[in-house]
Amino acid sequence: MRSTNSVASRRRRKATIARAKGYRGEANSGYKRAKEALLKADSYAYRDRRNKKRDFRRLWITRINAAARQEGMSYSQLMHGLKVAGIEVDRKMLADIAVRDNEAFRRFTDAAREAVA
Repeated sequence: MRSTNSVASRRRRKATIARAKGYRGEANSGYKRAKEALLKADSYAYRDRRNKKRDFRRLWITRINAAARQEGMSYSQLMHGLKVAGIEVDRKMLADIAVRDNEAFRRFTDAAREAVA
């Protein structure tokens, strides 16, 4: 007679079903469907942790570009000007300044304009 260790098997299945709580259809109650759904969910989560970085960078660039165009510059002109001026500010901070503090952002655009000229 073979030993199956049913205690561990049942605990493992219960844990899988618990993780699949809130999924639709059999994916939250049937062990096999729940296991498949979790494999998919985990792969999406892994992928999207990386995509989130891209998405936020795109958002920051869009916000900086919009603010720069209100000051009569394009995004690329602004970033080039800041680099020439030796102002090291990352896109996350620059986007936050563009949204919250127009006067400070205007000073950045002026500095970038002077550096290029």
